[in-house]
Amino acid sequence: MVNPIGEVGYRSLRFVRQLGGMAVFATAMLRAALTPPLRVTLFVREMQKLGVLSLLIICVSGLTVGMVLGLQGYHTLVRFGAARSLGAVVGLSLIRELGPVLTALLVTGRAGSAATAEIGAMVATEQLDGLRMLSIDPVHLVATPKALALISIMPLLSALFIVCGLFGGYLVGVGMMHLDPGSYLTSLRSAIDYPSDITCSVFKSLVFGVLLAIIATYRGFTSAPTSEGVSASTTATVVIASVTVLMFDFIITALWGV
Repeated sequence: MVNPIGEVGYRSLRFVRQLGGMAVFATAMLRAALTPPLRVTLFVREMQKLGVLSLLIICVSGLTVGMVLGLQGYHTLVRFGAARSLGAVVGLSLIRELGPVLTALLVTGRAGSAATAEIGAMVATEQLDGLRMLSIDPVHLVATPKALALISIMPLLSALFIVCGLFGGYLVGVGMMHLDPGSYLTSLRSAIDYPSDITCSVFKSLVFGVLLAIIATYRGFTSAPTSEGVSASTTATVVIASVTVLMFDFIITALWGV
């Protein structure tokens, strides 16, 4: 019985130690973001690498998810004679839940893993140590622009995902199932509570962006200086960030009351 209990204690202490290290790292990034000079050029470059290059997968995924929601929602609503409410079902599903959550998961796999791998490669090739020898804070130069870019792109990509999803639902409902376009748009407009639903969606996206930014950069900075270490850190970023996003989605939804 000693070994299992010791293993549980060891894993618990390691988990708490990692949470503490992540909190310290997040504080260092916040301090670096408020300290001049501002890395505007690096921030724009990271926005292009992490955000612009993710547009295709976000648009295609949003359109596909919207079409699936429209198809499934139509066949379900027809049973209850409520096919005219298809716009409301698609809109509420995308704006409240699927838009922010699926966007966060897609950005985690596309941009978060890339940020971790890039920083991990710099650790493995001792580039960060070289910056420290030149009295340059690697958190300020490397981590902070990536973190700010991830936080900034998340609401924008989520909004794009939702728009593509609504269009996909419209294509299926109106184009394939021959619903009245006015009924689809009217049900969508009447079901969405603009101050509450839109604010909740944007808030979720920002929270997910902050979580992904901290996890991706921290795992990159703490990766082992080997190819196996970089691979393990990249995998850990995708797994941990995905689970964290789903957990915080439940917490925010429960507290928000939607």
